[in-house]
Amino acid sequence: MASPAFLPRLLPARLRALPTTFTVLFVLRWLLLAALVGALAGTASAGFLVALEAVTTWREAHPWALALLPVGGLLVGLAYHHFGNRVVKGNNLILDEIHAPGELIPLRLVPLVLGGTLVTHLFGGSAGREGTAVQMGGALADQLSRWLPRRERRLLLIAGMSAGFASVFGTPLAGAVFGLEVFLLGSMRYEAILPSFLAAVVADAVTRAWGVGHTPYPELASMPLTALGLGCALLAGALFGLTASGFATLTHGLSKQFGRIGYAPLRPVLGGVLVAASMWALGTSRYEGLGVPVIVEAFGHPLPIQDFALKLALTALTLGAGFKGGEVTPLFFIGAALGSALAGVLPLPVALLAGMGFVGVFSGAANTPLACLLMGLELFGTHAGIYLGISCVVAYLFSGHSGIYTAQVIGQAKHPLLGRQQGRRLGALHQLPPPR
Repeated sequence: MASPAFLPRLLPARLRALPTTFTVLFVLRWLLLAALVGALAGTASAGFLVALEAVTTWREAHPWALALLPVGGLLVGLAYHHFGNRVVKGNNLILDEIHAPGELIPLRLVPLVLGGTLVTHLFGGSAGREGTAVQMGGALADQLSRWLPRRERRLLLIAGMSAGFASVFGTPLAGAVFGLEVFLLGSMRYEAILPSFLAAVVADAVTRAWGVGHTPYPELASMPLTALGLGCALLAGALFGLTASGFATLTHGLSKQFGRIGYAPLRPVLGGVLVAASMWALGTSRYEGLGVPVIVEAFGHPLPIQDFALKLALTALTLGAGFKGGEVTPLFFIGAALGSALAGVLPLPVALLAGMGFVGVFSGAANTPLACLLMGLELFGTHAGIYLGISCVVAYLFSGHSGIYTAQVIGQAKHPLLGRQQGRRLGALHQLPPPR
């Protein structure tokens, strides 16, 4: 039986000359592949979210579990030291393979990142979940590339990232554009637009079909754009961008410092001691895990300014030390808490500022303004879309050439004054050592 890759060669010359024929074949081909990728990623995300909720519930019922965070760090460190090899790079490994396809992503990445994330949350580390879902989606999708032409592997990896992101947050449009936008700063690969959208939609539908829901957020009220409102939105967006840059810089800096410890499994042990001691000193579990209750709280009333700063520092310490999870949900916390606190000084509604911070800080840190705008529209409705858009775009500009994903390559400088940076990796700008 002929492989689908060679079907066009078997068609009559008249049909092969018709662009429509190739389009139909391309759509049918990727409808099948994207459905497989979406089903795999959506099922993996559903299981992950159920397990994450279970470990979070257990941790909240047993506050003493925080004392075991260094032990959890040792378990994560040993697992990656003995079995991690290339997969210790996490999201950056997938981005590297998109830029320069090489070896197949090992399937062991899935249990490693899944187990590492659950252990991190079980004992109270401050981390997220998107990194786990994106890595699982990318790794599972890459297994299908064994039977595909090499040139199509990039499309599979992008589709896998989109599927993982969409399914873990319940935002298929944002997930689709995230996969297209994240690996090449300032540019997009439109040949992957169909695989990304199909995989994201299917993955989200599959996760929901398993009965797994997502956190509901309030719909933002309509707010007319005035001169005062525009000025406040620009100022808030700039603050969100600077905060995103600060988070990325601190996380990478701490990772570099922990990298000086020669025996890798000891890095999360020391980090666990520091995180646990800090949280015990604060006397609250407010900054453990995802922090979703605090994110929801931020939409209701202004939060104290220290909430965003403490979450930022503790998340940077947790991830910089080598714990697993992700940065995005903590970035939601940081942004929503900062926006909520700004309601005390800016004449905008607290819910609107919290929503703007929610997507704005993530936009600056991940360098994905379009995906973040779509996420804001999917989560908070379209009424405040102009303010959400201003927040995402301005934060993206003010974060500079920094970001949480060091394997991002600069396809186009954010603006001419930043100079010619095309082709450079963000990791090179941060001068990070390679993982060991």
